[in-house]
Amino acid sequence: MNTPRPSSSKRPPQGRKAKPRRQLPLLLGGIVVLGLLAVAFVAGAQTNSDSSSPQALPSVSNGDDAQPALELARRVADDPTALGATDAPVVLIEYADYRCPFCGVLSRETLPELVAEYVESGQLRIEWRDNPIFGETSVMAAVAAHAAGEQGFFWEYNEAVYASAPETGHLEIDSDKILDYAREIGVPDMAKFEADLVSPELYERVQLNAQEAQQIGVTSVPSIVINDVAIAGAQPLQVFRDVIDEQLRLADQ
Repeated sequence: MNTPRPSSSKRPPQGRKAKPRRQLPLLLGGIVVLGLLAVAFVAGAQTNSDSSSPQALPSVSNGDDAQPALELARRVADDPTALGATDAPVVLIEYADYRCPFCGVLSRETLPELVAEYVESGQLRIEWRDNPIFGETSVMAAVAAHAAGEQGFFWEYNEAVYASAPETGHLEIDSDKILDYAREIGVPDMAKFEADLVSPELYERVQLNAQEAQQIGVTSVPSIVINDVAIAGAQPLQVFRDVIDEQLRLADQ
């Protein structure tokens, strides 16, 4: 996704050069000690739902006391996992897994267009949510992206992973690739990055995102919520435009 950091115009190179391999024997062990997110995630989730149409999120109802639809947008200033103004009238939240091929399609083909058309004009904010349902290495990638984000490189890392993803099947990720992506995008402090790979705090961020996905009934990746409208799968760009435009129209009323 073409999402440069505000403080830098540096873009990751299109191809990755071969680099000396460095094993991280403690990486997997550290994540195991923290606990495997994978076993807690939605079992047997679908990877895409091409036939799904946008649906309004249901209101929360308790007897006669009806509540508005859940407010999922966080709108946290300086959130490294978000793009766009905190006061944008429309917020798009993406629940995704780094090993999901359809999430890769969304990252490469759709989100850059939405950034150019809506984020840069202040109409749309994009917020990321981890939903690593494809096992332990999906958790590794999610934690690594947050580790890059600690140094201001979250979206560069996100893009680098999806740029290498196959069009079909799940991306294979190991500890070497985790480091290669960081070097590729120029993470400045690799020692800190490696230490953050086993950070309980970053692991908890991933876990909380995944728990939120479960709580609202997300059963596929990518799943997108635009204000109170849910979209399942990597739908065509025009589907997203239509929903965003409608939400902008409602916001102006």
